[in-house]
Amino acid sequence: MPRTTSTIYQVARRAGVSIATVSRVQAGHETVTPATRERVRRAIDELDYRPSRSARQLAGQRHDATGVVFPDLSGPYYSEVILGYEEKASVEGQGVFILGTHGRAQANLRVAELADRVDGLVVMGRTVDDAVVERMLGAGIPVVMLARPPVAAADTVRAENDASARALTAHLLEHGYRRLVFLGDPMGSPDVSERHAGFMAAVRAAGIGAPEPPVASGFREADGYRAALHLFDTGAPPDALVAANDEIAIGALRAARARGLAVPGDLAITGWDDISLAEHVRPGLTTVRQPLRALGATAAGLLMERIGSHRTEPRHVLLPTALVVRTSCGTHADQEEQRP
Repeated sequence: MPRTTSTIYQVARRAGVSIATVSRVQAGHETVTPATRERVRRAIDELDYRPSRSARQLAGQRHDATGVVFPDLSGPYYSEVILGYEEKASVEGQGVFILGTHGRAQANLRVAELADRVDGLVVMGRTVDDAVVERMLGAGIPVVMLARPPVAAADTVRAENDASARALTAHLLEHGYRRLVFLGDPMGSPDVSERHAGFMAAVRAAGIGAPEPPVASGFREADGYRAALHLFDTGAPPDALVAANDEIAIGALRAARARGLAVPGDLAITGWDDISLAEHVRPGLTTVRQPLRALGATAAGLLMERIGSHRTEPRHVLLPTALVVRTSCGTHADQEEQRP
C-alpha cells in the first residue's frame, strides 16, 4: 500500500504555525525563533514530510506583497497614511493588501489569515491583541507597529503626542481660558491616550484646579457633533473644547453653530492632525499637524528593511508634530493665523 504523503498544511497544524513559517524554516530564515524552528522540525519528522520539488522552490519564494491593518478605512487621516505607505511600497515593487478591522470580533483571525499571504505586516493602533502580534513575530513574520506602543521585538513608528498636547493646552491657557474639556475617548487609541495625558498634565501644571473628565466621542465628524451637542445641552459650555482630532473638532464647530454659540467668542475649539479641511473651515481650526504621509512611508520603509535583512533588534521611530495656530481659539493682539 503506498505511503500517504503529508502536506505542508498538516505540518503547520501540527506545529501550530502558518504555512509561511514552515516555508521559512525550510528555507533556513534566521527570523524564526529557535523554539518555533524546533517545533516545526519536530512536526516535519513526526509526519515524515517530504516537500515536492515545486514546494521546495516555493519555500524560498517571497510574496512580493505586504499587509497593512487599520482600525478603519474612512476619513482623511487614514487615507493620507495609506497613501504614504502605498507610495513607498510601490517604489520598492511591493503589492499592498489593506485590511480594515472596524472593531469586528473576528479581527484577530482575519489578521492571522492575512499574515499567510504577505511577507510582513504593519499593524496600526489597537486593531489586534498584543498576543496576536507576539505569535506572528514568533513565527518569523516581520511586523511594524504604527501609532501603537512597542510589542515584543516589533519595530514602531509613532508621532509625538505629549509635548504638542501640552503646548496646545498652554496656548489656550495663555488666552485666559480656564474651563477646558477634552473631547474624545482616551481609550479609543494609544495616540489619543497620550494626547489626553499631555492635556491633563498641562492643566494641572497651571494650578487652575483638577481637570474635568473627558467627554467620550468617536473619531468621525458626526460623532463630534453629537458629543458636543450633548455637552452643550446638559450644562454651561466650557471655555474651550480640546478635540482628539480635527474631524471631532469640525463636528463640534457645527454643534456650536446649531446652539447659537460663537467660536471663538463664546468658546474655543481645537483639533489634531491638520487635515486639509482644518484651514478651510471658518473659523480656521487651531490644531496640531501630524506628518500623516510620513507615518505611512516610514512604516513601509521599516517593514521592507525587516523583510530584506536579518535584523532582529527593533527600531523605534518618533516623528515630530507641530502646533498650528489659527483663529478658532482667538487671536492675541499681535497675532493672526500662523502656520509653521
